Amino acid sequence: MQNKIYFGDNLPILRSMPDESVDLIYIDPPFNTGKRQTRVQIRTVQSEAGDRTGFSGRRYQTVRLGKKGYADLFDDYLQFLEPRLVEAHRVLSPRGSLYLHLDFREVHYCKVLLDQIFGRASFLNEIIWAYDYGGRTKKKWPPKHDNILLYAKNPDDYTFNVKEIDRIPYMAPGLVGPEKAARGKLPTDTWWHTIVPTNSKEKTGYPTQKPLGILNRIISASSNPGDLVMDFFAGSGTTGASCLELGRRFILIDDNLQALQVMAKRFAANPEIEWIGFNPAEPQ
Repeated sequence: MQNKIYFGDNLPILRSMPDESVDLIYIDPPFNTGKRQTRVQIRTVQSEAGDRTGFSGRRYQTVRLGKKGYADLFDDYLQFLEPRLVEAHRVLSPRGSLYLHLDFREVHYCKVLLDQIFGRASFLNEIIWAYDYGGRTKKKWPPKHDNILLYAKNPDDYTFNVKEIDRIPYMAPGLVGPEKAARGKLPTDTWWHTIVPTNSKEKTGYPTQKPLGILNRIISASSNPGDLVMDFFAGSGTTGASCLELGRRFILIDDNLQALQVMAKRFAANPEIEWIGFNPAEPQ
């Protein structure tokens, strides 16, 4: 099967897919922040009349390239997600898994919803992705983590490749010996990982882009080479980028034109991708 990227509402697309046809689903839906998620893209060019000073006193001018974003406000958030999660359960293969990436606002309500759809026994993990960036409120403990819920279609038989998971350093390597220190230790359900750095080649400018390292860990652990991975809130397309790197096939879906434009640029060197409802060669 060719890798596919759909532009459109994910619900009818999901309903058109055959039963048990996808080996792994990762989704990062809107978090229901009540705001419009935006990111202004800028670049700097050297200019004597610039508005900022750089290395060795050189002057630079800030050039605003544009703004990307989408509305992130739902009065009926669970009613919006429920039919999509029901379809996700249906299209998952017998050994498949679902990763649902949220934050503190809706994760507890979605946990109850997924327990109803998959069954409580199918809940495997709540992964905490912790990071450290941005402002810190002084009205409460500053929230600096996302929540990723992991459910298996069959809790007694699912793909989990523990040997393929990237290892992390021991905090006290001298206490475990050189062999263990060199190998590293298995991550737990708490992951410390930076966001996508502003000056990184990985940066696309999409406001809610997730790091490739997070997706690589998920896809390596919960799928096999050649498996089909789906992300139906694809955003900047990080799931697809990870699949290309790790030798998996993918289906990406998003109804935000700016997301498709970002993905068109990101995957410009991959002509084998089939685009449905969107022509990356046409100016948008």
